[in-house]
Amino acid sequence: MYLLDYELAIDRMRERALEGEKVRRLALAGPHDHDATMRRRLALALAGVSRASAAGVRRLDDCLADDLAGHFAANQ
Repeated sequence: MYLLDYELAIDRMRERALEGEKVRRLALAGPHDHDATMRRRLALALAGVSRASAAGVRRLDDCLADDLAGHFAANQ
């Protein structure tokens, strides 16, 4: 029984060492340039769409405000 526990403990220790080594290699490798470039391009495109839609909503809001003001002035 004691020998089996000892072997299991050694196996767990080896697994942790291999896992730690894998994590260390991944951390040293850093992000891939291609992935970062794609994320940046996608973020810039999304920001452009967001700005354009915000500008459209502001123009629409201005038009509706002018129309409402005209209707209120005509009714009084």
